[in-house]
Amino acid sequence: MYFWAIVLACALVAGLLVPYLYKEIKRGKAQRLSGTPPGTGDVRVGSVSNPAPAQPDAQADPYSARARR
Repeated sequence: MYFWAIVLACALVAGLLVPYLYKEIKRGKAQRLSGTPPGTGDVRVGSVSNPAPAQPDAQADPYSARARR
């Protein structure tokens, strides 16, 4: 009796988990093949004087010589 309950529970978990994992793996491969990792939106990278270009809420280094006037 318990054996069939365990087999049924494992089959239900596998039935829900396998399609989800297949979709996630397929999406991960598509992102890897596109060349840019997920979450990258800035075309230009930052520098010391401008750490986040095109981001108005970004702040420069508070300990720089320019900030210590």
